[in-house]
Amino acid sequence: MGLAFGLATTAASAHPHVWVTVKSDIAFTPDGKVSAVIHDWVFDEMYSSFATQGLAPAGQLVGKEQFAPLAKENAGSLAEIGYFTTLKIGGKSMDFDMVTDYWMQERPDHLVEFHVKLPLKTPTPITKFLTLRVADPEYFIDFEFDDKEPVKLISAPSGCTANVAKPKPLEASDKQKLSESFFTNLAPGTNFGFKMASAAIVACP
Repeated sequence: MGLAFGLATTAASAHPHVWVTVKSDIAFTPDGKVSAVIHDWVFDEMYSSFATQGLAPAGQLVGKEQFAPLAKENAGSLAEIGYFTTLKIGGKSMDFDMVTDYWMQERPDHLVEFHVKLPLKTPTPITKFLTLRVADPEYFIDFEFDDKEPVKLISAPSGCTANVAKPKPLEASDKQKLSESFFTNLAPGTNFGFKMASAAIVACP
């Protein structure tokens, strides 16, 4: 029932199958280097209902303790695919270190939240700009930044700003093409999900 491999058990007629709302914090060291990306992902109602089945008595929310085994499984399996996260500073891709800070819980609105901190292997200052994308290349999962609080900068140098650039909306005719056969026939490496992904852009003086 993990995020990376268990999502195939959620049935749907066409991509995407799961929707995730993303809030991301970008943390800086005291000397102004980017040190980590901290994600909070909130899953859609259907997946949340699936993920919480049988984990708590009726009427009770599933807490971090009950979710601990699944959170650990997800942290491990997502590490193999980079947590669906692409971080570039000055056009150069950043590598993440081992993850130790992660948890899952059911919120009062019954949606499941997954929290994970991705430390950079090498803290790096922003040169020119930073770009952050969260995307499933196969578009099985649709990641969208939160409308109100998409990206927050923690201890950033003075003058740094963050904005989110959204992709051009699909035309109605294009949406009709997004059938399962369309995705089945995609050539390897097409990375369709990246074309649909928003990008957080951070600039520092």
